[in-house]
Amino acid sequence: MYELSGVTKTYRKGSSRVTAVAGIDLTIPDGQLVAIQGPTGGGKSTLLQLLGALERPDSGAVRLAGDDLAKASDGRLGRVRAETIGFVFQGFNLIPTLTARENVETALVPLGVPTQERRSRAEAALAQVGLADRAEHHPSELSGGQQQRVAIARALVKEPSVLLADEPTGNLDEGTRDEIIGLLEGLWRERGLTVVIVTHDSAVAARAERRLTLKDGRVSG
Repeated sequence: MYELSGVTKTYRKGSSRVTAVAGIDLTIPDGQLVAIQGPTGGGKSTLLQLLGALERPDSGAVRLAGDDLAKASDGRLGRVRAETIGFVFQGFNLIPTLTARENVETALVPLGVPTQERRSRAEAALAQVGLADRAEHHPSELSGGQQQRVAIARALVKEPSVLLADEPTGNLDEGTRDEIIGLLEGLWRERGLTVVIVTHDSAVAARAERRLTLKDGRVSG
């Protein structure tokens, strides 16, 4: 469970400071599928970074399973990102010189998983997202939807309890968008994941169990 209380985050822009998150109080129960919408610059990506232990708040608490990420050491945050949270990004973030399998395996390297086990787990993860026959292809040989499936396999191969997705369908056409959201929805139901999706797309948000709006750093819904 996520429990946020009084969370604020500001950034310096030139000579002024911009408030990205303004005193958010929010609870996300385990196993919930949440969509976050809102205008550009409203703080959505910042909130996702705080949930993902990629940023620390200026004030307030960000608790995940009772562990306050705002106060955790850098080493502890690194372990949380490596073991507990899977990330999916709009730009896929695949390494172009690695095959699909090797890209998925990168998520297991920080965990010290032996080479052969990494390979077998990566192949199983690719099979789960429908890409067993594309394991040895490089990103340039894959469509946008296939690349996003590789990214999802990479996020899930370490068996996280949380999946955070930042505009996961932003670079995809409508048909492929629906396929990817259907895949995420199916994995959510099968694995009991906590899933938080930032999206501008109302069709994507409509698939979520819960919809939140973030505007001017404040959350509603």
